[in-house]
Amino acid sequence: MSHILILGGTTFDHIVSLKDFPKPIPQTIHNSDFFETVGSTGTGKAVCLTKLGVSNTLYSVLGDDLYGQRIIQYLENEKVEFIYDIDNKGTERHINIMDRNGDRISIFITQSSEHPKMNYTIIEKEILKSDLIVLNIISYCKDLIHILKNNAKPIWTDLHDYDEGNEYHHPFIEVSNYIFLSSDNLRDYKKTMQNFIQMGKELVVCTHGKKGSTALTKSGDWIEESALSNFQIIDTNGAGDNFFSGFLYAYLNKKSVKISMRYGTICGALCISSQQIVSERLTIKTLEDMYIKYYTN
Repeated sequence: MSHILILGGTTFDHIVSLKDFPKPIPQTIHNSDFFETVGSTGTGKAVCLTKLGVSNTLYSVLGDDLYGQRIIQYLENEKVEFIYDIDNKGTERHINIMDRNGDRISIFITQSSEHPKMNYTIIEKEILKSDLIVLNIISYCKDLIHILKNNAKPIWTDLHDYDEGNEYHHPFIEVSNYIFLSSDNLRDYKKTMQNFIQMGKELVVCTHGKKGSTALTKSGDWIEESALSNFQIIDTNGAGDNFFSGFLYAYLNKKSVKISMRYGTICGALCISSQQIVSERLTIKTLEDMYIKYYTN
């Protein structure tokens, strides 16, 4: 099995759940569900892949503070191999306000440094021993792109709710071979996917939430997959990272793009039915059993 290096993405999140988002007027909300957890895209991918038995290392920066310690403890409990540098700005923290439909308002109350002090020697050693790199679109990860360019390793990136007019994503797009993204902010997601393939990308996968997902291969094949609809929405945080990781698990096990999309779909569905960034129910056996249940009967 391949070893994966995941670059970037740990936060400490405060999750507030409301029935509906408040109207834009001054008001007081007296009751809401609330919990705290470790979040961000690197965490979601690393925990999901670890539960699926995929060897991986997560690199991130965090603060020398209580929130950073809680991240370290959480990842240790989840048996994630985690290396990190200390960010003098402290640990990045988010407030995520969720409604009953799974929509989210994210507020970054603190952010990681754009150019933190990073141990490039250790990071490059991790790159060299890895078979595949997951490059997350975290600001400080831009400082690692020059190292990635010097090492011929396949690079996968997740652009999330990409806006094609936003230049922030361009360095990540340029260096990546495999691209995942959401259609949320795209006027013509198929055109965007075709543009990436024309740039020489191996594969582009676009997710559409409740409307499923679409893949475009280097050979020009379009592949569609529906979402699973019979899962109760509890919390949608991490759904995209779980889809990505479920897909990658299957792809590394030599499954076709179509079948890999189905594995990703199951992982995403499990995620939204849990309060955690990765479902407590997720195991290889659970995933394989659910694949049989939903796709072979």
